[in-house]
Amino acid sequence: IQDKARGVGFDWDHEDQVWDKVHEELNEFKAEADAKSEKMEEEFGDLLFSLVNFARFKGINPDDALERTNKKFIRRFQYLESQSAKDGKVMGEMSLEEMDTYWEKAKSFDK
Repeated sequence: IQDKARGVGFDWDHEDQVWDKVHEELNEFKAEADAKSEKMEEEFGDLLFSLVNFARFKGINPDDALERTNKKFIRRFQYLESQSAKDGKVMGEMSLEEMDTYWEKAKSFDK
């Protein structure tokens, strides 16, 4: 969609303009979310659309970026599950702080 719009000149001139739009959409989404408004979903979509647009300006493929993040999350979560089980802990009974300790250890393997 954005490529088609750009093809006819309906596009930003500078990435700073796009970044400003991301902030605008984030603020609009936050306002609707705080109000628990029925417009939350619409504003969330606008935010995602503006982030995808910024990614385009940066030469980032948003599908690839999201897939990479999903895989990273899965690796870390699997580490959390397996290591806490080895330590005799039950995930549903652990505090967020306990789980975060494992999470931070898992992050060290991504470097």
